[in-house]
Amino acid sequence: MSNGVMNGAMNRKLLFIFGPVTGLVMFAAVIWMASTLVNREYKEPYRVPSAAVDATPRTQGVVAESADAESKAKAKPYVEAEYRTFPIVGSRVAIWSVAQLHLLFAAFVLAVPIFAFIIEVIGYKTGDQRYDKLAYEFTKLLSTSFSLTATFGACLTFMLIILYPKFTSYMMSVFSPTFLPYVLLFFFEAFFLYTYYYGWGKFHPLVHLGLGLGLNLVGTAIMMIANAWVTFMTSPNGISDQGAVLSVWDAVYNFTWMPINVHRFIANIAFGGSVAGAYAAFKFLQAETDEERAHYDWMGYMGNFVAISAFLPLPFAGYWLAKEIYAYSQTLGLTMMGGAFSWLFIVQAVLIGNLFLAANYYLWLGMGRVEGAQPLQKFIKYLLAGITLCFAVWATPRSIIATVSELRAMGGGTHPILGYFGVMSAKNTAVNILILTTFMSFLLYRRTGKVATVAWAKIGHAAQLAIFAGAAIIVITLGVVGYFVEATVRIGLSVPQVSSVLFAMVSITVIDVFLFRGAKKTGEVRWGRMPVVSQYVLIFIAVTFTWLMGLMGYIRSGLRQHWHVYGVVRDTSVDAFTPTIGFATQVVSVTVLLFFCLIGFVFWITSLHDKPDFVPQTKPLRERSGELSPEFAMKPAAEHGRTS
Repeated sequence: MSNGVMNGAMNRKLLFIFGPVTGLVMFAAVIWMASTLVNREYKEPYRVPSAAVDATPRTQGVVAESADAESKAKAKPYVEAEYRTFPIVGSRVAIWSVAQLHLLFAAFVLAVPIFAFIIEVIGYKTGDQRYDKLAYEFTKLLSTSFSLTATFGACLTFMLIILYPKFTSYMMSVFSPTFLPYVLLFFFEAFFLYTYYYGWGKFHPLVHLGLGLGLNLVGTAIMMIANAWVTFMTSPNGISDQGAVLSVWDAVYNFTWMPINVHRFIANIAFGGSVAGAYAAFKFLQAETDEERAHYDWMGYMGNFVAISAFLPLPFAGYWLAKEIYAYSQTLGLTMMGGAFSWLFIVQAVLIGNLFLAANYYLWLGMGRVEGAQPLQKFIKYLLAGITLCFAVWATPRSIIATVSELRAMGGGTHPILGYFGVMSAKNTAVNILILTTFMSFLLYRRTGKVATVAWAKIGHAAQLAIFAGAAIIVITLGVVGYFVEATVRIGLSVPQVSSVLFAMVSITVIDVFLFRGAKKTGEVRWGRMPVVSQYVLIFIAVTFTWLMGLMGYIRSGLRQHWHVYGVVRDTSVDAFTPTIGFATQVVSVTVLLFFCLIGFVFWITSLHDKPDFVPQTKPLRERSGELSPEFAMKPAAEHGRTS
């Protein structure tokens, strides 16, 4: 009993002691939890009003930095950029393509007025309206072509200023006195061109011929000014060692200016004639009547005649240009003929050989226009053999790409036999004989269907044959002699070779004109009776000639390699390297493709001139009543107003 009482008393004492302690602990825990939760609540920080305090030092620092950056930006000096990058293709390829397109259209716009003027003069002297019509049809190609020429010229100018500002600034400082005459001449060219075209048949023939003469003189002057800018980059003249201008005239009349003028003038005529021939072929293939085919066959023949007539002396002008490049800098000459660009001349030989083959083939096909069997056609196989042999010699390289075993078998990079055909003595001989053979093909074509009736016919034929044989013997003999003399003498031997060929062509032509005056005709010429393949030959000639112009333009420009102006302004851009042959041919091919797409557009625009005007067909409302609703058509006129 007593133990139970004592245990109860002890429990009450423990409860009395631990009760308050437990309560205090629980109270402290509640206070701790409450304060923790309250501290985790978001409370907007207290901010003193900005007007009541000064700016902090950090804010002052930010403002000071901003002001300093702005002052430095305002004080930054202007630094002219040397180069800028064209997206994707790069600056050089962009300039290359636009410049090539501009030059191709400029060549066409320069060449077409020349032979249109010549044809118009022939028509005026003979009174044959066919020539006047032909000249007008050639001139129709000029309007759109002139606009495209100006457009590409403006694009080229802006791109040069943007992509090559420092180089362009230097060229402008050298040739700024030529810019005003160039602009004035360009204005006069536009005046003469559109007056000549739209004034056809509106003026007296002599006045109109005067406009054509003015157009050709102005166009040639524009070409010569632009040639001064281009040739100065290859053979600079009239400047100090540091590039300062001493004489603008000497800068214009530099070492390669006149050879380029002659070479481009002749090449532009050949190129323009080939494109005009391609236009005639394009129209021939579209023709639906015999009259149209006859007209465009004759037009294609005239265009091809102009192209081949200018093409025959073109290699001589090219040799003159190469000679002047050698005379100015042997380094440029060796780079051109024996260095990085030597294999491009093999490509050039192949293209020119194809041009000669195609031109002769077209002339041989043209013999079939004349009625009856033609005895002169039996000589074609001999001409073909001669052309093929000369073509093979001209396209033979001096060194051959071969394997190690082949090089060992040959005893070096030069073939023991074919290597003799890779030097200039053989190539000069081959190209001169090739020109003589092509000239003979033209003579045979001209004589087809004719018999000379003059009393001295036999003597004339014998004289022509003797001149031709004598020229061929001189060319071959000098070519063989070139293997046994020094290089300086060998180069000089090319002059009598060229002179003998030119003398033969001129003298034989003069004799032929008098020999076949009043000749008896054995058959009529049937214009339009040409196989379709002949028209594709004309197109092939135009494409090949255009491709050749692009390739040779690259060679002339690429000779400078890492110089904008040779020896004066160095090219320090990322494009300062010589492209591979494959890359160069790709760029040229794409540019030629673009040109013919655009020239096809010109042909299409020109063809619209011959189509009848569109006349809208309008019908009275009475005739169209069936097209209206039956209810409306059945109503009387008083209910729906006008009926017509």
